[in-house]
Amino acid sequence: MGTARALRGLAGSCHPGPTLAVTVLVTVLAAASGRDAAGCVLVFAAVLTGQLSIGWCNDAVDAGRDAAAGRTDKPVVAGVVSATAVRDAAVVALALCVPLSLASGVVAGLVHLVGVGAAWAYDLGVKATRLSWLPYAVGFGVLPVFVTLGLPGGPWPSWWVVLAAALLGVGAHLANVLPDIASDLAAGVRGWPQRLGRARVSALVPLPLLAATALLAFGSYGAAPAAWVALAAAGATTAAGLTAAGRWPKAPSSPR
Repeated sequence: MGTARALRGLAGSCHPGPTLAVTVLVTVLAAASGRDAAGCVLVFAAVLTGQLSIGWCNDAVDAGRDAAAGRTDKPVVAGVVSATAVRDAAVVALALCVPLSLASGVVAGLVHLVGVGAAWAYDLGVKATRLSWLPYAVGFGVLPVFVTLGLPGGPWPSWWVVLAAALLGVGAHLANVLPDIASDLAAGVRGWPQRLGRARVSALVPLPLLAATALLAFGSYGAAPAAWVALAAAGATTAAGLTAAGRWPKAPSSPR
């Protein structure tokens, strides 16, 4: 019973939603890029172990802060699993991620490990700095590079695909931090979104999506009608985000 309870705690501590979403999306990208079945399995395994390690590292490092904030939704705070077990799971997942990444090729594997390393750097302290957006940009930006470098001949993806992925990472960072800005500030975490404040972040969240959509649309189709449709949809999302924020974003406040 104790083992089952700990396993449930580990499952909840890995940030299952984002972990599954990123893993599935990158695997689909691998299949669409021409990876064979074995290659897609390797991509799935490498990305999954990398994402698991990142999620577990985050909850292990933040255990004290989450407890102080009363985050009983966190399995460690709720006493379902210990912070030590979560930390150990993160290390094991990272150790598995190394050979699984390199199985797609040395260069491709190293690129993926750079992204995983950037995410660990975020968990271990960069999240509390003005550069908190950078690990997300790197972590997302390397994913299409990892996928294509594992193809025969090791081709690089188009620059606009990499930039679009990085922009989506920045948007994910803003969206991820938004609900916790108040508690983060109370705990002394002053990353980029926390310095901007909740209202500005609410307004900014859709903007990286708009930019990424423009890059993907025009990079793929030129000025075809599909590009304008995609931009219109992204523009509508952006407008909704700005309206929800209640006002247009002003210049970022000076950090204190």
